[in-house]
Amino acid sequence: MRCIAGNILTPQGFVFGTVRFGADGRVLEVSGQAVPENRVRESGQPLVIPGFVDLHVHGGGGRDIMEGADAVLRVSELHARHGTTSLLATTMTAPLADLELAFSAMGRAQQRSATGARVLGVHLEGPFINPKKLGAQPDFTRPVQLDEIRRLHALFPIRLITLAPEADGNMALIEPLCQAGFRVQIGHTTGSYEDGVQALAKGARGFTHLFNAMSALQHRAPGMVGVALAHAEFAEIIPDLIHVHPGAIRVALRAIPGLYCVTDSTAAAGMPDGQYMLGSHTVTKCLGGVRLADGTLAGSTLTMDQAFCNLVEKLGLGLAEASARVSTHAADYLGLPDRGRLAAGAWGDALVLDRDLKLLEVHIEGKSIDHTDAA
Repeated sequence: MRCIAGNILTPQGFVFGTVRFGADGRVLEVSGQAVPENRVRESGQPLVIPGFVDLHVHGGGGRDIMEGADAVLRVSELHARHGTTSLLATTMTAPLADLELAFSAMGRAQQRSATGARVLGVHLEGPFINPKKLGAQPDFTRPVQLDEIRRLHALFPIRLITLAPEADGNMALIEPLCQAGFRVQIGHTTGSYEDGVQALAKGARGFTHLFNAMSALQHRAPGMVGVALAHAEFAEIIPDLIHVHPGAIRVALRAIPGLYCVTDSTAAAGMPDGQYMLGSHTVTKCLGGVRLADGTLAGSTLTMDQAFCNLVEKLGLGLAEASARVSTHAADYLGLPDRGRLAAGAWGDALVLDRDLKLLEVHIEGKSIDHTDAA
C-alpha cells in the first residue's frame, strides 16, 4: 500500500492528511483535517491535487500522433512528466488511410508505458469540419461518414468528435452519433448562432478550443461563440495566453460552468525552437508559440502544469477552481467519475507540488513516475 501526505485537494476541499492507494491503483482512502484554502500554500506542506486530464493532445517531445508507430507512447510520456495523467490522442484532418495508420498504432500500444499518461481514446478533430475555418488543419475535409467512424473506432476507441454542424449533411448525423455513444462537439465552424443552438438540441455538448476557429460573437450575429457563452455547460479552452486573451478567458469562466483547459499541444511541446510536424504540415516553434509559414497559430507548446500556473498566477483563480478546470471538469465531460478527483474508488492519479506550484511528483494509477527530465 502506498500513500502521499500533505495538503490534499478532495471534492469537499483541502485536508491536511494522507491519500492511500490500493494494489489496484485506485484510491483507498483520503483522511485528514480540513484546511482553509487560503492557508494551503503558506503552510510549508506539499500540495496534493488530482492529475491533469487533457482532452486535446496532438503531440509532444518531438512526436506527432499522426506519425503512428510508437508516437502515442512518446507523447504520453512527455505530458506525464508535466502532470497529465490521462489524455485523448487528437488526430488531424487527413485522408482515411492516414487516420487508419495512426489509429492502428494506438491500438497496438493500448497498454500504456510505465511512465506515460493513460490514453483514454481519441479526439477526432476533423475531417468533418468547415474548409473555411481550417485553422492549422490540412484541407482534407469531408462530410460526416458513419462507416468511416465505425471503421476507425474498431481500431481504437473514439471518445470525442469535433465537427462543423453547418457543413453538408453533418447536422442530421449529430443525433445518430450521440446515440451511438460518441461525444460530439462543435469546432472549426462558420456556423450561425441558430446552427449552434440546433446542434445542441440534437445532442452536441461541447465546443473545441473556444474562440479559435469559429464564428465570433457580434451583437447582431452572436455566432458560435455566442452559442457557447449563452448555452454551453462544457467547452474547452487553450489557456496559453496566446490563443485567447485573458479577458476573454474570464468571460468564458463566468459563462460556462464546465469550462475546462486543454493544451492543443503539438510535437513542439517540451522541445527547443525549430521546425516540427503537425499532421502533414510543417510548423515552426518560436517566441513561445507554434505557427504555419503564413503566421497562423498551429496548436501550442503548452503543457498542463503551465496551464494550471497560468490560471492561478495570471488569472487569479483559487487552487480548487483551477484544479477543477484542468482535471475534474474534463473528466465529467467524458462521463468518468473515477478520474480528475482524489476520492475513494477513483484512480490514484495525483500530483505533488510545492508552494510555488512547481511539480515535484507525478502518480499515475497509484504508481510514481520519474519526471525529473521535464522540459
